[in-house]
Amino acid sequence: MTGVRPVASLGVAVMVAFAAVAMVAAAAGNAREPVLVEIEIHYSRFAPSVVEVPAGRPVTFVLTNTDPIDHEWIVGDAALHERHRTGTEPNHDTRPTEVSLDAGATRRTAVTFDEPGARTFTCHLPGHEAYGMTGTLVVTQR
Repeated sequence: MTGVRPVASLGVAVMVAFAAVAMVAAAAGNAREPVLVEIEIHYSRFAPSVVEVPAGRPVTFVLTNTDPIDHEWIVGDAALHERHRTGTEPNHDTRPTEVSLDAGATRRTAVTFDEPGARTFTCHLPGHEAYGMTGTLVVTQR
């Protein structure tokens, strides 16, 4: 009987080792999966107003405008926002970090942020930023 215990223990140890390898592989696979972030626009506010995402991973933003007026969601640094404050682009559809949302619309956009750091998201339609329609996107280390 004493010879059976080490074999049974070895079998259990091998199974545990395989399970650990499978869990690590699954976690590594999930690290490449897109992160889903939902942002709702209601009463000319972003909710949530602070979002954290990992650097280097694709992020799918689902933007839902429940207001009866149009909005936009523009993500970037201070220089980008300054250009938009004085710019004349009436509609945003070509850049994944610049999205126009009609009243009642839901839009999806996918972005991968390579560098960690803070960025701002803002609606630059007349008066919206002054009303407080801004938020913070924090990109963390991988």
